[in-house]
Amino acid sequence: MTKHVHVVKDVLPGSIAQEMGIETGDKLLSVNGHEIQDIFDFQYYVEDEEIVLLIEKADGEQWEMEIEKDADEQLGIEFEQGLMDEYRSCCNKCIFCFIDQMPPGMRDTLYFKDDDSRLSFLQGNYVTLTNMSSHDIERIIRYRLEPINISFQTMNPELRCRMLHNRFAGEALKKADMLYQGGIEMNGQIVLCKGINDGAELEHSIRELTRYLPLLKSVSVVPVGLTKYRDGLYPLEPFTKKDAEEVLGIIHRWQEKLYREHGTHFIHAGDEWYLLADEAVPEKERYDGYLQLENGVGMLRLLFEEFQDAYEALPGDAEKREVSIATGKLAYPYISELAGRLMEKYPETKIHVYAIRNDFFGERITVSGLVTGQDLLAQLEGRELGNALLIPCNMLKADEDVFLDDITVEQLSDALQVPAVIVKSSGQDLISAILEEKQQRKVE
Repeated sequence: MTKHVHVVKDVLPGSIAQEMGIETGDKLLSVNGHEIQDIFDFQYYVEDEEIVLLIEKADGEQWEMEIEKDADEQLGIEFEQGLMDEYRSCCNKCIFCFIDQMPPGMRDTLYFKDDDSRLSFLQGNYVTLTNMSSHDIERIIRYRLEPINISFQTMNPELRCRMLHNRFAGEALKKADMLYQGGIEMNGQIVLCKGINDGAELEHSIRELTRYLPLLKSVSVVPVGLTKYRDGLYPLEPFTKKDAEEVLGIIHRWQEKLYREHGTHFIHAGDEWYLLADEAVPEKERYDGYLQLENGVGMLRLLFEEFQDAYEALPGDAEKREVSIATGKLAYPYISELAGRLMEKYPETKIHVYAIRNDFFGERITVSGLVTGQDLLAQLEGRELGNALLIPCNMLKADEDVFLDDITVEQLSDALQVPAVIVKSSGQDLISAILEEKQQRKVE
């Protein structure tokens, strides 16, 4: 008997799988005689132009199917498990872990700590390398699964063991050497904790990480997120304005040096550092193509650039409009600036911008992506909201109109008695939503 059995969830109409008689509920046992561990094994073996599938039907009968196809032609099979395997959970107890700072009573999926290299490739998640075997590294190199996103935190092995609370965390850094030697592209992340991996330790980490150029494309430095739910956890302190200025000083010096020597800025500061230091975000050229947008690096600059491009083409008008925008404290001054510029060109348009204080997680959390429905309800009730409330899409669960606390957009709209408009992240989308040219997923 095989150890890995993969149940077919769906067969796409008109696909090779449908033509071969594969049905929902069938089990895939092997491809070309190889047992399939997960989605990467499957994708690798079905790229061949001639393949043999071993399928087990619902009655237990096994069918061996010989298939000839184009090399890039898909079979049209979807499986019950997206990875065709269990998700791998994190084995660390990091002193900065955000999930350990979550309040009780939320949905189970929010407490799952993933440390899965496959999700790094598929979804851009960051992995610590502590949960990966030599076999995992070999498969990444063999299948060319790149880029792999790595949470380095520090290049001091002893300090990394303490920060991740894992005695193997320092040794795990050698797996980055294996990926480098295998020619795998990577991106890196450092979650900075005050008095622990900042200052001289940050300098050391940046210096060591430059050894992986050019395959290590970028490294982001982001401040640790501290919620109000930290009882019994490692005593971490928030960064101050002076701290942020020092962090940016280190990063900017290294950017100048590395750009002269390698033509890349390589090390990047998360947008939060600039807000905390009360400094303007850098010009777009400094972000090397925005390699770490999902990590909060360069999002504000890109928003400005996209807004400016769209703004210059606007004709302006005298139509009356009134809308409101809800955002986190981090983006509030920037969104307010853009709203002000738009009102200059459209003098009869009124835009209310509200910075939502994060009472749910604590006021130290300032990003819009962690704003909850209940905080929106509590702080927007009775405020001037106009004809629509604009909400950034990153406040919601992916592909669902649900906030982190399970309040739905429809419930928010009903309670505030105003249509809610979910706005995508670009500057053009923001302008379109305000001018009602194109509203995203409007809830009446």
